[in-house]
Parts: sequence; structure tokens; C-alpha cells
Amino acid sequence: QLLLRSLVNSIPAGFVHCDPRKKKKKKVSLKKDVGRIQLVPRPQPSQESVEYQRYLNYLIGYDVTDVSNVHDDELEFTRRKLLTPRRIELSERDPKLYSMDPWMTRKPLPEHLLSKINNGHILVVIHIGTASQTIKVSIDDTPTLVLASFFAKTSNKRALLGIPDDVCETDFVLRVCGREEYLYGEKPLENFNWIRQCLKNGEEIHLVLEMPPDPDLDLVQKEDWAQVDDCTGVAGTHEQLTIDEKDHERVFTISMWDCNRKFRVKVLGIDIPSLPKVPEFIVYIEASIFHGQQLLAQERTTSKTFSEEVLWNCWLEFNIKIKDLPKGACLNLQVICGKQPQISNSKGSSYQERKTKSRLLYYVNLLLIDHRSLLRQGEFILHMWKMPEKSEESSSSINADKLTSATNPDKASSMAIAILLDKYCYPVVLPKSRDVGRDWAVGGEDAEGGERGQREMPNHLKKQFEAIVGTDPLHPLSPEDKELLRVLEERLCFGYLTELAKAVFYHSGDLFLKFKRALQEHSKLLCLCVCVLQAVKFEPYHDSALVRFLLKRALRSKRIGHFLFWFLRSEIAQSKHYQQRYAVLLEAYLRGCGENMLQDFRKQVDMTEALQKVTREIKTMSADKYDVTPQVVFQLRQKLENLQSSGLPESFRVPYDPGLRAGALLIEQCKVMASKKKPLWLQFKRADSTTLSKDPIGIIFKDGDDLRQDMLILQILLIMESIWETESLDLCLLPYGCISTGNKIGMIEIVKDATTIANIQQSVVGSTGAFKDEILYQWLRDKCVSEDKFQQAVERFLYSCGGYCVATYVLGIGDRHNDNIMITESGNLFHIDFGHILGNYKSFMGISKEWVPFVLTPDFLYVMGTSGKKSSPHFQKFQDVCVKAYLALRHHTNLLIILFSMMLMTGMPQLTSKEDIEYIREALTVGRSEDEAQRHLLDQIEICREKGWMVQINWFVHLVLGIKQGVEKRST
Repeated sequence: QLLLRSLVNSIPAGFVHCDPRKKKKKKVSLKKDVGRIQLVPRPQPSQESVEYQRYLNYLIGYDVTDVSNVHDDELEFTRRKLLTPRRIELSERDPKLYSMDPWMTRKPLPEHLLSKINNGHILVVIHIGTASQTIKVSIDDTPTLVLASFFAKTSNKRALLGIPDDVCETDFVLRVCGREEYLYGEKPLENFNWIRQCLKNGEEIHLVLEMPPDPDLDLVQKEDWAQVDDCTGVAGTHEQLTIDEKDHERVFTISMWDCNRKFRVKVLGIDIPSLPKVPEFIVYIEASIFHGQQLLAQERTTSKTFSEEVLWNCWLEFNIKIKDLPKGACLNLQVICGKQPQISNSKGSSYQERKTKSRLLYYVNLLLIDHRSLLRQGEFILHMWKMPEKSEESSSSINADKLTSATNPDKASSMAIAILLDKYCYPVVLPKSRDVGRDWAVGGEDAEGGERGQREMPNHLKKQFEAIVGTDPLHPLSPEDKELLRVLEERLCFGYLTELAKAVFYHSGDLFLKFKRALQEHSKLLCLCVCVLQAVKFEPYHDSALVRFLLKRALRSKRIGHFLFWFLRSEIAQSKHYQQRYAVLLEAYLRGCGENMLQDFRKQVDMTEALQKVTREIKTMSADKYDVTPQVVFQLRQKLENLQSSGLPESFRVPYDPGLRAGALLIEQCKVMASKKKPLWLQFKRADSTTLSKDPIGIIFKDGDDLRQDMLILQILLIMESIWETESLDLCLLPYGCISTGNKIGMIEIVKDATTIANIQQSVVGSTGAFKDEILYQWLRDKCVSEDKFQQAVERFLYSCGGYCVATYVLGIGDRHNDNIMITESGNLFHIDFGHILGNYKSFMGISKEWVPFVLTPDFLYVMGTSGKKSSPHFQKFQDVCVKAYLALRHHTNLLIILFSMMLMTGMPQLTSKEDIEYIREALTVGRSEDEAQRHLLDQIEICREKGWMVQINWFVHLVLGIKQGVEKRST
């Protein structure tokens, strides 16, 4: 009842827009009518709705209807509130455009691709049935014009091609042969990614003429629950909520800004079913108030002997007033223990000893202002999270986990803490805006003049803000800069920022504000999705502008939605602390993506779970670290045969490449790979009948490895490739498909016609092949059928080697040996397995195993026509390519730092602190001139040339001892 009263009170009887200091301003008010609230009980869901929810929960991997682990209605509230942006997006969605989802870019066509176009024209082969027609079209033509050209050229062949007389070009669309990828819309051909990929690889462009897909297949099931719109839960202004100058009978709420007393909490006690097995411990509670990662106030209880139940029953008063609590502030409670202090004659030594021996055991957070802007009141029993040991895998994600407002779902065995917050006679509400004239007050001074709700930022603050955005993201902010960010947040004046930056910046201003520029420059890059998803963890509430941004983008594009599904599902499976938040977002997407996508997701999930079961059974049969017996391979094929005959999907979208559809398993080509995790080497038929390729789809299925770090590095490589394209550089990177599909499970693309450097070296003379400089050169020549092909392969090798040298150096990728560097038969060098990044290299007895900045061995140089200190035209070109690539990345230093900063708290063991990211600044020589940077990189190349023999020794040892270091050979 009090909540309803507060909601009624937050709706003003008459809307007044005035400044009391401007008496002559005319008041504009609405007629005051008597309002009425009618409560209608929600009807019981139908059986069909229950089954549909169960279906969605299966796809999500989490039951979003389970509210047993929540202490308020935020979970249910957010599920209903996200219905509004979903409905808006669906109402504006173009059904035909969504059903075909053309994959395009807005970037200008790079110079190196323009050079491959003959006078602005390209040849396109269009297939219909078993026939085909080649036509010449302009790169500026739209798909509609291409269709018109095709029908004009084949007007006399309609019967031969099987085209009925009663149809015209507008009844057809163009699809890429063998892929579910369409060329549709009124954009020029040069904007379509598939066209660019064909130009880049020198491949013919093959398209199929067919009827467009039915948009009705993407229909969305009707919702059967009541909508919660964006006005629900929005508080009134301070003037509407304040108790000042109001009769007692008209007071229904209290404005937080009227609460001048200090915030306090009463710690009642803790209770745990089973006490940790550590004798003679004392324990105390440390209570802190945080806003994001900024500490606002901190207090602690006295120490008591640790037992199953410890009672304090004491108030802790903080040095912060209730009215000064910002939205998103949380109460952090930690159970800290230590041994009983020893009696000492030295003054002050007792406290110091206790301090050094104390350690955090349990923690939990409580948002002080809930999702409806109401101050928390009354008693709470919170089930706490256990602090992981350093040896536990979850310890690497603790920085992010400690920010969660979720409580431990394991109530039966977890530590529980009971607290009491002050109670009031009425709801205490955080107003949605400040008093008149305070919108741009900095440092406590009121701004003179101006109207309420002013959104324009004053010029002097604009300059200060732009300076903040333009600085190095790791550069510390001044007190004045921090004050400006505080004012921006408190005044809710976010109009100057993009919606995404608005959602995240106030939690860590010195990092996330800089993301604004990154978003503007790379907003169309799908590879940002992984990084942006991690920023969701920093949001205090489930519903945020960032969540809505992701939801809207996914509902507009099937491709983005596909990857969002797998990124979210993987996080839900691996991050208990944020399961609910990610599950709410994923459910909101699934309820709007359409039935066609749901069926595709169901097939992919079914396939993933079936393969995971087989992998685990195979691992129990073959305990040896590397060897795989013929019996194990036979058992695998038998299990796959049984799976295929008992209901595996006939086809499914490949999770790392949604444009590709895989069909039946080629059982006799499947095997178990010789490594500790026993990944499966799988070959699938291509399901699309229009495919021109006879090669199967090769997938490595892994269970037991977290592929998220590999995913991150591969997507950073895609971003680097995009940066280089803007400089008209094609470094021939090969970021193969890789996706995490669950808790330490995932899929990796098998690259066609590729093998490891180790395989090439071993195949000729065994282990001593590591010292034979000419082996790689000779292998490449043997694979090329002509001298022209060989020279093209050398050129591709030169560029790809340069690209990976620069990329691995800047990213600090270590543990590079001949088993995780591969090459294709066309000369494309590429790296795999990125377990050590940002300079976190392997060491032996404190000595780093990395002897060179990056891998540039004598056999690589031999392919470029040089050895020792000698030079060659190819090597000089290699140096020029490396310098251009390096300088191009330096121009985007901030972007790279921001992306890694957003991934700081993901749980990746190699990415846990700002010191890890500091490596990028040093590698890119931030603060030095361009000439100095160029000299620096050339020096690194010389170091690699001088110490190449040391790398060869390392590779020789690797071959002799058979050290796999967790790397699987991925050669076909």
C-alpha cells in the first residue's frame, strides 16, 4: 500500500514548468482530476505458455522463472520491463530485411581491393538450378540492378533456365552459393562483406537466384503477461517527493535528499552450517559503501571468536549522509578472519600482526537503492559468496565477481549474514532530478540562471570533457576531472554521450568514458560484442541502457543475434555471479528473434550437448595424456553412428559461422586427437545443395578448455585487420572460427589445407628439421603447381608473417613454438592457441622462455630470400609492411587499451590487472615520436634475426621431447 501511495504521489496533480526566481514565467498546468488505481490479478499462464517457457529455459541454460534466490522483484520486473523496447524494435523491424539480414559494411573500399577491380566492374556468376550465367556488373550496382541486368541478358533463355514467364526480377533475390547469406537492398555491391572477401581472396563470385525466404517464419509468439512500460518505477522530482511545506495527511513518501542523517547498518550476526577447519580464528565484519569500484565509506565491527554462529547486534554508522548516496551505491559486507593475536611487549605490534594475517573468507553486496529508486529498509538475510583459494580456477574472475549484487544460490551450505537497515514510516525515494538551477553546479556551487532540466553542457565543461575523452585511457584523472564526471552522473545530463557510453561510464570513469570514441568509430564491428557484454557486469541493475542497446542491435540482425546468443549462453554457464542478469537479456532476445531462429538455436544446442556427452565418455576411456589407440577411435565412430541414427539434427548452423550449415557427420573421417583433453576431430557434409565446394566442414570439438581468451584474441585480430584496411594494408591474417558454447566447451574451425610448422619439419628429417632453413621454402614450392603460384605464395607469406609478427608483439602473445604456428598450402602463415598474452610468458626457474620479441626464424627468412645479416627485396618489403602495420596500430592505441580494459574482470587468468594492460602501452611506445617508434620496431626485427638460432633450439627440444604444452595439431 505504501508503494502504491508513493507511485500515486509521484504522478503530479498538475505539471508545472517554472523557475521560482523568474516570477513572471507563465505556468502551464493540466487539469487536476481524481485518479484511480485498479489492481487486476495476473491470470494463470496457459499450458502452452508453460511449455514455451520451459523451451526457452532449455535454450538459455538457466531457469529465469526461479526466484528462490532473490530478495526483491528486480528479476521479474526487468523481464517484464524489457518487453517495451522489444515491442518497439519489433514494430519497426523490416520483415524482409530481417529475414535475409544482408551482411554489409559502411567503410570505403580499401585501395588494395580497388586495384583488383577492372575499370570498376566485376564478373558475377548467377546460378539457377543446374544452369548458370556470367554477367559483368559495376561494383556500384545494387543487387536490384544486378537482377535487372541478369534478366535483361537472359530474356531469350527463360525457358531454358526454368524461369516462368509470369514472374519478374522483383520476385527473386540473390544468395551466396553454399551459404545462407543474401545480397539484398539498395546498397552497392562493394558494401557487401562477401563481395569484399571474394575480391580479397581472388575468388569468383557465385550467387544463386531464388525466391526470398518467407518472413512469416520469423513470427514472434504473442506475450501473455502484462506490460511494464518505461514510466513504471520512475520516481518524481524532489519538489514532488519532499515533505517540506506539506500537510501530514499529504505525506506519502520521503525524498532521499531530505534525509540529512548519516547512513547506518545494524550487523546482527553470521551463521554457517559447517565451520572452516582452521582453529583459533577470530572474525569481524568489514562493511563498505561502494559506487562502482569507488569506495565512499567504510566501517568494521569488533573481532570475535569464529564459530558456527557469531552475533554482534551492533550499529555501524558511516561517514556519509543518506542524501548523498548515489544511485547504484551498494553495501559490501565481508567476513574477514585471522588468528588470535599473540601477546607482545611491543606497542602497536598486536594490531599489525593481526592485520597482516587476516584474510577475506566471504562477501556479498546489497544495492542500497533498488531498481524502483527506493531506499532499502528493514531486515535482510544475505547468503554470501565464498572467497576462492588462489589455486581454484574461479580465483581469476574474483575482481568481477566481487561486484555482483546477486546472492549465493547455495543456501544450504553458504554463509549467511543478517543485517538491519533503518525503517521509515514511508517509502524513501531517490528523486529523478535535482532542484532548480543545480543542473551544472560543480563543487557545490549553484549555477546562476537556467531552467530546470537543462541538458546543454556549458562550453568550458565541454572542453574539459573532450580533453578527458581524448587522453590515454590509463592516464590517471585529476581531482577536477573526477569532479566533472561526478556532476555529469548526478545531474543525469547524458545527452552529450552516446547511449552506450552513458550506460557504463560512471562506474569507472577513467576507462569506460573512452569507449565512446571506440563505439562511434567501430559501431558496426561485430567483434566488439564480446567486450561490450563484459561491461554489462559493471551495471548496478539488470535493466540498463547498455542492455537495451545490445537487445535492440540483436533484434535488428540475425547475425548479431546469433553471436549474442552464444556469448550469453557461455557466460551463463560459466559465471554464477551474473547468471540472472545475462539470462534476463538472453530471454528478452529469444522472445523477439522469431521462430526460425529459435529452431536453429535448438538444433545447435542439441548438437553441442550430444557431442559433449560423447567427448566425456571418450575421455574416461582414454586416460593417457596423448596416445589414442585404434580402439578409442573405433568407439568414437560407433558412438557417433548411434547418435546420428537416434535423432541428431539433420543439419545445423555452425556456431562460429552462422552463414554455414553443416549436415550429416562423415563418420569415417572423424577421430580423437592426441592431447590431454581428447578433443574430437569432426567432419560434416555441407547441407546446402547449392554449394560448389566439395570440401567437408571440419570442426574441432573441445571439452575442458575455456576458449574465451582465444575468442578475445581472435576478435582483436579482426579489429587490427579492420584498422589496417583503413590504411590500405592487407596483412592476410587468418582469424579462424572459434566459439565458446558453454562451461569449458566450444568449437574451433579446422583450416583447410593447413599444417603446423612442426609437421613440415618432422616430415623431412625428423627432429633436426628445426635446424634446416630450407625445409619450409621447399615445402611451399612443392605445393605450388607453377612459378607464378609460388611467387604469389611467397608474397602472401611475407604479408601474413609481417601481420602476425606485429600483432603477436603488440598483444604480448607468448609460448610460440612450431606446433602452434601453421601455414596453408597457399603460403598464408597464421598462429593458433593464445594461452599466454600481454607479456605473461612461461618461465623456468624464474627465467623467461621467450628469447625474442616475436617469431622470425631463419627458415621464415629463407622463404623471403635472405639469411644471416643479408638482405633481399622481399625482406625489405617485409620490414616496410611491419612498420606500416605497427604505426597504424599506434594511431588506435586507445581503442586497444579500452577493449582490454573492459575485459579486465572476465576471469581470464592472463588479464586481471591494469599492469597487464600496461604492456600494450609499452609495446606501442606511447609517448614517443613516430620516428622513434619506427626505429624501435626495426630494432625488434634485428633482435629476432640475431637470436633466431635460440628459437630453433627451443623448437628442436619441443620436437625431441614431444612437448605438446596443451596444443592440438590442426592439420588436414
